[in-house]
Formats: sequence, C-alpha cells, structure tokens
Amino acid sequence: MTLDRAAEEYVRLTLSIGEREPGYVDAYYGPAEWADDAKSIKRSLPELRTAVDDLNKRLDLIDSDSLPAMDARRKDFLAAQLVAARTRLAMMSGEKLGFDEEAEGLFALRPKLKPLSEYDPILAEIDRRVPGKGPLWERVDERVSQTAIPSDRLDSVMRASIAECRRRTIEHIALPSNETFTLELVTKQPWSGYNWYKGNATSLIQINTDLPVLMSRAVDLGCHEGYPGHHVLNMLLEQRLYTDRGWIEFTVYPLYSPQSFIAEGSANYGIELAFPDKDRQTFETKVLYPLAGLDPALAAQDAALQQMRNRLAGARLTIAKEYLDGRITRSEAVKLAQKYQLLSPERAEQSISFTDKYRSYVINYGLGLDMVRTFVSSSGSSSSDHWSAMEKILSEPTLPSDLLPGATATHR
Repeated sequence: MTLDRAAEEYVRLTLSIGEREPGYVDAYYGPAEWADDAKSIKRSLPELRTAVDDLNKRLDLIDSDSLPAMDARRKDFLAAQLVAARTRLAMMSGEKLGFDEEAEGLFALRPKLKPLSEYDPILAEIDRRVPGKGPLWERVDERVSQTAIPSDRLDSVMRASIAECRRRTIEHIALPSNETFTLELVTKQPWSGYNWYKGNATSLIQINTDLPVLMSRAVDLGCHEGYPGHHVLNMLLEQRLYTDRGWIEFTVYPLYSPQSFIAEGSANYGIELAFPDKDRQTFETKVLYPLAGLDPALAAQDAALQQMRNRLAGARLTIAKEYLDGRITRSEAVKLAQKYQLLSPERAEQSISFTDKYRSYVINYGLGLDMVRTFVSSSGSSSSDHWSAMEKILSEPTLPSDLLPGATATHR
C-alpha cells in the first residue's frame, strides 16, 4: 500500500462516517463523486469499524524509516486520525468512555487537569479587585455587561476587528491572493463563533448572537475564526499540502480528531501572537470602542479583568470532566461554571450546552493554547521567530506530539 492509496481510503471512510453522524465532517472540498458515493452506499457502524482497523493495519506496514521526513509525518498524521475515527465509532456504537480515555482517543492527548480547588486563590484575588455586594460572578457580569456591543453595530465592529487581525497576519504569512470570507450573525447555537471552511481559500464565519457579544470577544473571534486562526490554517493546509503536494487527506476535516487540537490551540494562541503586549487594548480603545459607541475608558478596566479571568480557563475543563464522568449533575455543572468561569446563569448554561454537544472537545482550547504557546515560544525570542514557528504548525501535518517539549520548530 502507498500513502496516496491510504489517504484516499481515509477520506472515503471519513465521508462514510459523516453519513452516520451529522457534524462529524466539518469541511470537505475533495472530489464531489466521493461524497456522492458515501451518501449512496450507507455503511453500517460494524462495517466502518472493521474498515478503519484494516486500513490502520495496512498503513502500519509502510516502513517509516524508508520515507522522507515529511512523508513519515504524513503517515503519523493518518494513523492518529484513524485512531480518532476508531474512538468516535466506538462512541457512536454505544461504548462509554471516561473523559480522559475519550479525549486521548479523539485528540491524541491525555489531559492532566487541576482540581477546582486550585482556582480558589485566583477567585479570591479577583474578589479583592472587584469589590461590591452579591456573588462574585454577578459583580463581574455587571462590569463586563457595560462592554456589550450594541446589536446594530456588531457587524461593523466584527468587520473592523477581522480586518485588523488580517492586516497583522499578512505582514508575516503569505496568503492566497483569492482568499475571502463571508460574515454572518446567527442564533440558536451552543458556540459563540464558528468557521465553516468551503475550500478554494473561502470561509463562512458565523457569530452567535443569542447573548450580547462583549467587546472582549471581538478580537478573540476575529483572530480565532479568521486570521491567523481557522481561516488561515485551512487555507494553508489546502494550498501547501493538497494543491502543492497532492495530499488528498487534507480535503476533509473530521471534527473529532487530533486536527482539532491543533486547530483550536493555534487559533487561540493566534490572538496573543497577533496582538502582543498592549496592542490589543490600544486597538480596542482607539478603534473598536468608538465604533461600538462605547466609552473607550472602559477598555483598560476590561483588559485587566479579562487578564485575571484567563487564569481560570482550566476550570472549564475540570468542570467538563466532572460532569461527563458523572460525578456532578448538569445543574451542578452550570453552578460551578458560574462560580469558576465567572459567568451569568445564561452564559453558564451556554457553556455547559457546548459540553453536552461536543464533550471532551473542550480540551482543545485551553490545553491546545498552552502547548502551542510553549512550542512557539521555544522557537526563538523575536516576533519573526514566533510567526515562523506558527506558520509551520499551520501548514504542516502537525500532531499534538509535535508540540511536546523536545520537539523543535522544524518538527524533525
């Protein structure tokens, strides 16, 4: 078996699994007839599980030592994606996996999480800095609510934010000349933003408006969903691995796979890469707050508050683990989200609704960010070094193991 043959079988299997679970295939822009075949030939879960195991065994017979370095990484990537497919098929067949086992099977990393008690000192510090009566989450929510972007100005604010994220990205990474995106405001979703990649350097970026969008989310979403986040990642994989190398596996993106760990981690890190130090606060103060019709004086206060809240990010993962492993009820999970994520009841409900739908996927955001940040920081001290390392992550067949201590910016 050749890697090209294995890649074709992998794509066809992924499309077939997608016919069994809506949402499993996040993006596909390969041969249309392959998608038609998957729709017309419905394969059972047992058949798919056997096919995935068989392909993985045949892939393993390819001698990695005889392959060029990038092709060896290609093989590793396919193998990891097949492990994730096997894990997801087991879940679809009714097998119950613990949070850690599920996360490792789907995203190629066994999470190590802190107990919630580790976050209590951070809450105490925030409590001292946000004085007042009532629960801490309520005081924090009252402050951040002052930065809610008026609905009639949200489209303008988001477009200005995305444009700045793009400007900063293209200073460091060359993008296809035809790249473009469409922006939509939507409702009734468990997420705050989503990028639907369409192929040919085109994305649909959606922003959920079920709850007021806060100013702190404008740059987050612009970078995460757009530049240098999901839009850029998918464009570079399409251009450099599919178009330039002919690697057909990069025309399909199964959501529950190691590919998502890299996608979410790099998209989150892209925020601080594009807006280092005080750049973000300066941009928000001079551009976004006036555009939203909000008092620019709120920017500094909100930036300080968000910096403190970022230290609580890991609590979300611990709450998800406790909930999905059955140690707490859903209502308890919502209350813990209020306490440790400092969310209003409505936002806490949205957070747990995301966990209901996507389960252990939540590890990709916090742990992915930490690992990408550590890897990029180790590549050198200059901004140029950091952007170069980021570009490699975004444009090569990167796995979580490539980001572990000891890996290099060239990945091998």
